[in-house]
Amino acid sequence: MNGELLALVMTTHIIALGGSLLRPEEAEKRVQWFGQLRQMSVLMEGNDRKLGFVIGGGLPAREGIEIAKTNLSDSYKLDMVGIAATRLNATIIQQMLLDIGCNVSTTIPTTTDEAVGMFESNNIVVMGGTTPGHTTDAVAVALARDSGASYCVIATNVSHVYDSDPKKNPSAQPIEELTHDELLKITGDEPLKPGQSAAVDPVAVRWASESGIRIAVLDGRDIQNLEDAIEGKEFSGTLVKSE
Repeated sequence: MNGELLALVMTTHIIALGGSLLRPEEAEKRVQWFGQLRQMSVLMEGNDRKLGFVIGGGLPAREGIEIAKTNLSDSYKLDMVGIAATRLNATIIQQMLLDIGCNVSTTIPTTTDEAVGMFESNNIVVMGGTTPGHTTDAVAVALARDSGASYCVIATNVSHVYDSDPKKNPSAQPIEELTHDELLKITGDEPLKPGQSAAVDPVAVRWASESGIRIAVLDGRDIQNLEDAIEGKEFSGTLVKSE
């Protein structure tokens, strides 16, 4: 591995931000969260870190898909609607960081190869979805793989992976650490349908397993906890790794 690529690998951090994080119920919390995310990004850029943000579709994706379902049944076309929503959310984050002077890519990449190329001249790259059938969890893992990073943080609005669905089972227990294979037993191994969600996309888990990429799953509403995970410090959440 040449010196330039090794340096990129060592300083590149990939973060999947769930679309729900952009739209908390209270506007005051939204303002606070965006402010803290900006501060974290500025600090890491100042330390010459590379940040790759992959933004989920959240509510705009779900609403758009539901509207489209009145006339469409093709999964590929419904996924294209969801991908458009992820790129809308990515543009929000991109413009927010450009506005405060961060060295951010001025276009939203549509492939992970394109995103990796943008790291050559930008400290921060923001993107959404890429291909129908692949959620932004999977895109984040692919970006980690293609940029040589060995770690991917998936920030959502839940604190951990649970041993069962906490929405259906009040006794569900959070898990601190597990393997890729153990996670697949919880999520199932089938690709998600348009608008469907899981603790982590099974496709992302399989790709992470194949590439030896560790995954951190945590509540992204706590920016300090997110920063700790990015830095490799102790964090509150679930660590997923190989056997």
